[in-house]
Amino acid sequence: MTTTVRISPFGIFCFVCGGFIVLYALKDFMSSGNFLSKRHISEKIPIKTLLETSVYLAEKGGKVLKEIREKSDLQASSKGQTLEGANDPLTAGDMESHKAIVHGFHYLFPSVTVVSEEHEHGDAQNHPVDIKMSDIVNISDDLDKTEDENVEADDILVWVDPLDATQEYTENLTKYVTTMVCIVVKGVPVAGVIHQPFLKKTFWAWTGHGHSKDFSKPSVKDLLKSPRIIVSRSHAGSVNETAKSAFGKDVTIIPAGGAGFKVLSLFNDIADAYVHNTLIKRWDICAGDAILRSFGGKMTTLHGTEITYGEQFVVKNRGGLLATLNNHGHFLKKLSTLTLNPVKT
Repeated sequence: MTTTVRISPFGIFCFVCGGFIVLYALKDFMSSGNFLSKRHISEKIPIKTLLETSVYLAEKGGKVLKEIREKSDLQASSKGQTLEGANDPLTAGDMESHKAIVHGFHYLFPSVTVVSEEHEHGDAQNHPVDIKMSDIVNISDDLDKTEDENVEADDILVWVDPLDATQEYTENLTKYVTTMVCIVVKGVPVAGVIHQPFLKKTFWAWTGHGHSKDFSKPSVKDLLKSPRIIVSRSHAGSVNETAKSAFGKDVTIIPAGGAGFKVLSLFNDIADAYVHNTLIKRWDICAGDAILRSFGGKMTTLHGTEITYGEQFVVKNRGGLLATLNNHGHFLKKLSTLTLNPVKT
């Protein structure tokens, strides 16, 4: 007995249409970036070029916010209040600097993940581009004669603070204002850029490779008897009394704005330690952490815990902050006696 199988023309039509639909969906899935193609997996990023780009974009962002400040067209609004109860402003400078920096990275390094303070307030994807690789300054003369490092794109995270010290920016206290970029590899900050647009200075360092010419590590001196501690302007008073109880009456508390400015103060003989006792965001501290590491300095929580930067959605650093170039253990021990009560939530 012979069995005859008949194939319905309608069934063939459905099968063919279904195949086209599957192929189209697969093509869309792959092109959307959700599919890790061989090109993406094998792509490696030269850190030297990424650092040169970071310097260029930090200065580009600084130029934008400087122009806005000089026109006095800040378009200031408020994100709310900080944990200290101070206003947390948002200005046109923040947003335009964000667009200049972040879109620059999207354009030149599309496979590298970038996290910026102002991502939630605006999308830089459609910002017009005006960047050529020939515009980017070669920094080889300031680097040690070592080979470049080529790193998998998936292992890199770039943290951007397009305008550090926004409150001071609105008050025209421009010496505190910086733009910052930090390059992180597998959670470790390896290179940092801090640009001071109103002082026309740019500082950068790449661990194990070199740093900008204007950087110099101060000579170690006897700072333990009368240390100078730089803190946020918003909570200088609360730190003042407790610091005196830990270090003695000769301690000096220096109120200042901006995490970038405070880190640079450790290099230019203004301060011996930078202390922060409340929650702070990783884009505020990553570049400074990378620069300190390049010079053998340290940045930890007030509990001595090392700070990592490998999770793009984990932006809050809890437990306070201590940054030093020298004698980190001494400051950590002294500060552990203070009743600073660093924020943990």
